[in-house]
Amino acid sequence: MKAKVIDIKGKENNQIELNDYVFNIEPNRDVIYEAIKNELANKRQGTASTKTKGEVRGSGIKPWRQKGTGRARVGTRRNPVWTGGGVVFGPKPRDYSYSLPKKVKRLAIRSILSLKNKNGKLKVIENFKVENGKTKEIKSIFSPILNDEKSALILSNNDNATLIKRAGRNLPWLKCFSFNRLSAHALFYSKNITVTEEAVNELNNFFKKETKK
Repeated sequence: MKAKVIDIKGKENNQIELNDYVFNIEPNRDVIYEAIKNELANKRQGTASTKTKGEVRGSGIKPWRQKGTGRARVGTRRNPVWTGGGVVFGPKPRDYSYSLPKKVKRLAIRSILSLKNKNGKLKVIENFKVENGKTKEIKSIFSPILNDEKSALILSNNDNATLIKRAGRNLPWLKCFSFNRLSAHALFYSKNITVTEEAVNELNNFFKKETKK
């Protein structure tokens, strides 16, 4: 399929061919959900920790004798029932991360790109260079393109991604990714996705190789 290519002033420049296998498939929402859940799980630190009655500070001596006092029997002051005692079945440090098949991740990326393309939220911009990596430089480029919508994501090739990311890191509404290091969560929750011509060609070639396997 064909797509319009706009310049940095937001005007249509020419057209580019988009690979239907990447930008025009039927989105698989189940796979999108699984990919986003996987990314969020892998980011969890899992450092929550509580102490059991064997770990809290306190004496292990029996507070009073077993019988004859009229009070409930107690074996230790570190009893979970008491204030300052241990925690029963509390959280312990754990690893929440798990792996997802590569094909599932790639299908999720293709599904999100196709979904954004069908909803008119994906734009192709002509190749541009960020010379100094300054915030005002990237802001001046994207202000006329976004039309005051403060949520955008840029996909570029590896050569230019570093400078664009450095220039846009002071803009909380702007994210930058290289074409081969994409995040399903960031793609899905960005209102606008802007892809450079070079990144489109890279994505077309990357998934063209996948179809031949």
